[in-house]
Amino acid sequence: MDLYLASTSPRRRELLAQVGVTFERITSEVDETPLPDEGPRNYVLRLARAKAGAGRVAMYKQGLPMRPVLAADTTVVLGGRILGKPEDAEDAARMLRALSGSTHLVLTALGLAVGNEVETVLSESRVQFAALTDSQIADYVASGEPMDKAGAYGIQGRGGLFVTRLEGSFTGVVGLPLHETAALLARHGLGWLA
Repeated sequence: MDLYLASTSPRRRELLAQVGVTFERITSEVDETPLPDEGPRNYVLRLARAKAGAGRVAMYKQGLPMRPVLAADTTVVLGGRILGKPEDAEDAARMLRALSGSTHLVLTALGLAVGNEVETVLSESRVQFAALTDSQIADYVASGEPMDKAGAYGIQGRGGLFVTRLEGSFTGVVGLPLHETAALLARHGLGWLA
């Protein structure tokens, strides 16, 4: 095994497996509440760093073999405002109405804890949504797909039907930018690019 993945996301596990790394999941819980006056880029980088650090602490506490800990955090930003995971169906519908017919930013930060250091990397993508009808929003929310996703949609699922244009990393929008992840891991002798 090469490293620990501090994430419960099945999408991140699937993507990480594609970059030639063997890993084991480790618990890493942090408070995801934005700090006062914290910008979206600082927010997502702080969370990735904190999750990697929390994973490292869990590794020590559980007496696990010492390995790098990889963490990631993804957030959707519309008009400078952070759109996290929806609290309920009404919140998901509100987010989707806001994203309808507009372009938003998706930020995914990576944090890799090696020893006592945490290196971070940021992936930025711009996503344009089609104008959505109330019926489309209601049907999508009823599918349940938006409920555990930043911005209330998954580009890799039905939510991809709403995307008319993408500038950046598809896998970054999914939650683990493969190019940036492979390059970060390669700097530490891990993965296919090492």
